[in-house]
Amino acid sequence: MVKTRRIITTLLRLLALGATLSATVVMVTSHDSADVLNLKFSAKYTNSPTFKYYVIAEAIATGYSLIVLFLSSKSLVWRLIVILDVVIAMLLTSSISAALAIAQIGKKGNSHAGWLPICGQVPKFCDHVTGALIAGFVAAIVYLVLNLYSLHAVLSPLFPVKP
Repeated sequence: MVKTRRIITTLLRLLALGATLSATVVMVTSHDSADVLNLKFSAKYTNSPTFKYYVIAEAIATGYSLIVLFLSSKSLVWRLIVILDVVIAMLLTSSISAALAIAQIGKKGNSHAGWLPICGQVPKFCDHVTGALIAGFVAAIVYLVLNLYSLHAVLSPLFPVKP
């Protein structure tokens, strides 16, 4: 039972590591440029503080996932790891929410504020951002499952099933 739990947790952590790493790499490599009225403008993730926050949050989650993979499961640190998993899940959720709001404005614009959509001019950038958001969303889901699994593992000895 303990070995199965360790294998499932390790697989979930590897999946989270892959998702956060790919989200970070895809967002960092997102750039495109366009000519509008003889003016050249470029779209990069660094142009938006929200996208910078997203990259930083995903990078923190990547580093955390990598560190936790190398910790011993018999360590006393695992009680703290459960709490930090919740913090990372909240960090990922907040960064995805913020980045998704900006991506929606980039795709659809906002007629009330007079903001025009930019995805028609820089489709490569928008495709990269979409891919990064999908990978980040997968990472957040994996952390949610990891948190639920950890909670189940912690609470199951407290409520034994009687035959």
